[in-house]
Amino acid sequence: MKSTNKMKIIAKTSYGLEEVLAAELKQLGITKTETVTRAVLFEGTKETLYKANLWLRSANRLIVPINTFKIKSADDLYHKVKNIAWEDIFSIDQSFAIDSTVFSEIFNHTKFAAFKTKDAIADRFRERFDKRPDVDTNQPHIRINLHVGKENDCTISLDSSGDPLFKRGFRDSRSLAPIKEDLAAGMILLSEWDKKSNFIDMFCGSGTILIEAAMIACNIPPNINRAVFGFMNWKTYDEMLFNEVVDEALEQEADFKFKIIGLDNDGRVLGMARANIEAAGLTNKIELHKKDFKDFEAPQLKGIIVCNPPYGERIGENVDELYTAFGDNLKKQYDGWNAWMISSNIGALKKVGLRPSRKIKLFNGSLECKFMKYEMYRGTKKIHKLVDKQQG
Repeated sequence: MKSTNKMKIIAKTSYGLEEVLAAELKQLGITKTETVTRAVLFEGTKETLYKANLWLRSANRLIVPINTFKIKSADDLYHKVKNIAWEDIFSIDQSFAIDSTVFSEIFNHTKFAAFKTKDAIADRFRERFDKRPDVDTNQPHIRINLHVGKENDCTISLDSSGDPLFKRGFRDSRSLAPIKEDLAAGMILLSEWDKKSNFIDMFCGSGTILIEAAMIACNIPPNINRAVFGFMNWKTYDEMLFNEVVDEALEQEADFKFKIIGLDNDGRVLGMARANIEAAGLTNKIELHKKDFKDFEAPQLKGIIVCNPPYGERIGENVDELYTAFGDNLKKQYDGWNAWMISSNIGALKKVGLRPSRKIKLFNGSLECKFMKYEMYRGTKKIHKLVDKQQG
């Protein structure tokens, strides 16, 4: 019998993707949400939590608050954390770690608040079992989130995801991507691609955007390849329920009749993309071409371009010329297409030579970026709209 007990859940995301994440939750049947900076708050059952971890593309982790209280001192934090029945949440032979965010003047630094929380949990176990659980900051069984606000209000949460959700479970850890999966998926969802047209990434690199596009196009859960989620280590974990959620998700895969195309002129990088695409099980969904975008002939069927070109962070990159060539190529070959590109290089973006119809502020890691939309019309936009109106 499925549990109907509701819990509060916080889905964390990147700046600028909050509304995208709220829309994803709506698709999962969660209509009551509260959007805050870099997060969306909602309520759900255990089944909701499992589905959200499996399906959310633009979230980076899901945490579940288990206790809230005010504190007057560091010792007060210790005693209130110690009063929580941790032995009902995890067992003595499991490891744990504390992630903390602290704005209170009670603590000189975040680590001291985390240290007091760690001691409180360990001491509770020792008093009951004469043994302390291990602390493992790298791969703990249980991740505990401590948030202390300016008014000394504390929230203790369990991290249900474990590793961040952008770690989809198929990529070789040595294969570093210039863009994380949650941001790549968020960009595609922001583009409002209808999945009824071709999709091109002209600077595909290690294939992150292509893989996320293929998963969206075929309605494949982004985290279907992950072996472990944080909630699997909780005492309340229901393996049968999770397997039902996975089986239901696998039945929802859809056919995609158009092309997803990746271009890159670096053979070594393209080899990494090919390996990642194969690991994700998407080889038959994605075309790769070792070509400069200027030398690629646009498909006859129109579509969308979403890409993450170089920003000029590396020495010797002439991005002004690259962005100029990109804009010229759009004008020459891609009439009727929509093109989106993200970059932190605002000066280089001006060299594209096209007026963007949308500008969205996003962050790629710590870099503040603009995500720009270019609508490619033959002639002017005004004339195009007039023709549409007359034809309608």
